[in-house]
Amino acid sequence: MRIIIVYNPQAAHGRTKKILPRVNALFEEKGIDVDIHMTQYPKNGIEIVKEINFAEYDGIIAAGGDGTLFEVINGYFLNPGKKRIPIGILPIGTGNAFAKDLYVDSSKWEDAIDVISLNRPKKVDVGRVKTQGKEFYYMNILGLGFVSDVTKTAYRLKFFGNISYTLGVLYQTAFLKPHQLTIELDGKKLTRENIFVEISNTRYTSNFFMAPAAKIDDGFLDVTLLKKTTRRKLLKAFPKVFTGEHVNLDIVETFKAQHIKIATDIPKVLTPDGEIFGETPLEIDCLEKAVEIFAG
Repeated sequence: MRIIIVYNPQAAHGRTKKILPRVNALFEEKGIDVDIHMTQYPKNGIEIVKEINFAEYDGIIAAGGDGTLFEVINGYFLNPGKKRIPIGILPIGTGNAFAKDLYVDSSKWEDAIDVISLNRPKKVDVGRVKTQGKEFYYMNILGLGFVSDVTKTAYRLKFFGNISYTLGVLYQTAFLKPHQLTIELDGKKLTRENIFVEISNTRYTSNFFMAPAAKIDDGFLDVTLLKKTTRRKLLKAFPKVFTGEHVNLDIVETFKAQHIKIATDIPKVLTPDGEIFGETPLEIDCLEKAVEIFAG
């Protein structure tokens, strides 16, 4: 088995660079030939994967966090080769939300190597986004509104690890303001005074259990809407996001859809897989079982 690894040496505040010898050794123990490509700057992973000759490999691994996976999947769809190969996740970044839908314990990256070595890929869904005349893909979750503002704040506080998102929530709550939202779900149009929208392929984003009913291979994306609310209600509801109980609140609506259109009264920045990329208006399609993933 020969695989190529797109390795982010800056993930987890540089911890990934320190464990690289151990990563190499474990793959070698499994009899897997690895070709490691280190990313040098943001979005470099897209360029690397776009140019890979897939015919030379049995799989491609995103080694880092959800941002690294975002780069890998976008490079994957830009790659002109006819052969398609499975994608693997080595969860060694700060945020490893997608890995939580694959592994029993996503914090144990060594277990991910065991899963990859079994070479038992399964087909999973991918989100395709069209915005500003461009197209991109995501594997985990896409947000806009309050959640995107939180992500931008968390970026500045990333040295705190996963708690940076919690700190971002507290900070952005002070500036809470709803926006006008029009959303079309498989042809059904809704209008709302909205705080945030999350379009999920997976159940988790960071440590938040955002979409408890989501499945990565059901052909649908899970939509979570937070309606206009007060700061007090938002802070009271916030702890429930860690358990998934927020979906039972009267200020939260959930839907499943394959094709989604979104427009807002003012442009809202998008955060696919924790990255800042694009803005409203946009269209999203669920590409059912569009890629293969090494899964446990």
